[in-house]
Amino acid sequence: MDLLSPRSFFEPTLCVALALQLPGQSAPPADARQEPRSVDSKQDVGSKPWRLHAAFGGPSWLTVSGEQRSRLESLDNQFRGAANGNRVYADHDDVFAMRTALKFDMSGETLGGVLEILDARQFGLQADSYVDTTMVNAADVLQAFGSMQLGELGNGRHELRAGRQAVDLGSRRLVARNAFRNSINSFTGADWIWNGESSSVRAFWFVPVDRLPSDSSSLRNNEWELDSQDADTQFAGAYHAHKLSEATSLDTYVFWLGENAADSRMRDLLTFGFRLCDNYGNYQPTKREGAWFYEMEAAGQQGESKTNIGAATPISDHQAWFAHVSLGYAFDAPWKPAVQVAYDHATGDSRSNDGKNGRFDTLFGARRFEYGPTGIYGAIARANLVSPELRLLLQPVAEVQCMMAWRGAWLAEERDAWTASGPTPLRDPTGASGTHVGDQIEGRVRWDVIPKSFDVEVGFAVLFDGSFQEQASGGQSDDVYYGYLQTTWKF
Repeated sequence: MDLLSPRSFFEPTLCVALALQLPGQSAPPADARQEPRSVDSKQDVGSKPWRLHAAFGGPSWLTVSGEQRSRLESLDNQFRGAANGNRVYADHDDVFAMRTALKFDMSGETLGGVLEILDARQFGLQADSYVDTTMVNAADVLQAFGSMQLGELGNGRHELRAGRQAVDLGSRRLVARNAFRNSINSFTGADWIWNGESSSVRAFWFVPVDRLPSDSSSLRNNEWELDSQDADTQFAGAYHAHKLSEATSLDTYVFWLGENAADSRMRDLLTFGFRLCDNYGNYQPTKREGAWFYEMEAAGQQGESKTNIGAATPISDHQAWFAHVSLGYAFDAPWKPAVQVAYDHATGDSRSNDGKNGRFDTLFGARRFEYGPTGIYGAIARANLVSPELRLLLQPVAEVQCMMAWRGAWLAEERDAWTASGPTPLRDPTGASGTHVGDQIEGRVRWDVIPKSFDVEVGFAVLFDGSFQEQASGGQSDDVYYGYLQTTWKF
């Protein structure tokens, strides 16, 4: 199929539009506690910045919106892919990453739907640069779902969605619409949402979408291939959020992930957990002066899985867990300073080939909001991890937000891998290299040049190598440096 042909773009648009052209308003989202970086056409209706839907002048039941983000990234001393002391990937990378989204939101009193096209590309990676599908997904359908308002149920209203969609749930640690990453997770299936006076429930059965192509050569050339899904992988679950009081919310959830494909890790995992937090949330505490903010989340996993996708790798019993706790205070002072301390623990696999896998699986979660930039960096992941953090946030003026953070990274199990260090992650099966991966210093400044329309962000991360990187065979013995400059335009 020709990527730029009118047929490839307008046929899915026309099909959804013809099925859903009814006037009216759609129901609010099931979970409003999301990292505010994704396209949300409804949020800015009537605001002063220029919007595509106003210029479009279409019918009242159709809203058209979009977002264009460009980011220049630079990485020095690549930490991925060492083998026998030799570097597999380029030691230095510069890349220009672009992500453009165009969204058609159709709403009626009973029927509605969303069609969203996403184009994620990179320019500048070398033939020996590391690249994967988190960086590139050229022009494809991110969302294409229909929705039906089912009316009142108890003290709330419920809705059914069917089709392809991107999903944020709770803290976004296990299921997320990726914000910083260039490509975005999506799923195909059915999603039931109920919103009550103080509670919400969401139940779903999805097939995860495979981003294609997936080979390095095609990704470096931004080649196009239609994304697909395979019923050999299925993801189902339920999420319940309840407001305990004006100050506190409690979320509980259970997820199941099943894989049967021969080239998969054959995961059959049940994940269950809870999240307790203040109702404000801890993403932008600088807007809540003179108050504490906090969050606790814990999840357990059990089932079966492989430690890697190799055909010779046996299926092991899987038992793992993850916990996060954070506490902060936002001062009532100039520049709105806020300080937060946090601690994360995700279990690892204590011994290989013992018939047991203890490494926590983060499923489809995001990590940038607490573990540092991803993109061509992404040195810390939610698996085999012990990690405290100290974070400072400042807002010198209304349009500028600043953040500085120190985060330490240790392996929870010394014989297990540093899972963020590439497709073949760095590992010392003897455990003699210790557990200290390194210390990360991170900083960023975001300037809302035109509020709700155009912002500029600059940031950096430095990973100072620890004993594990220095001593493990093939480890990176140099500090890792990363920086980026990013612009985002919402239209």
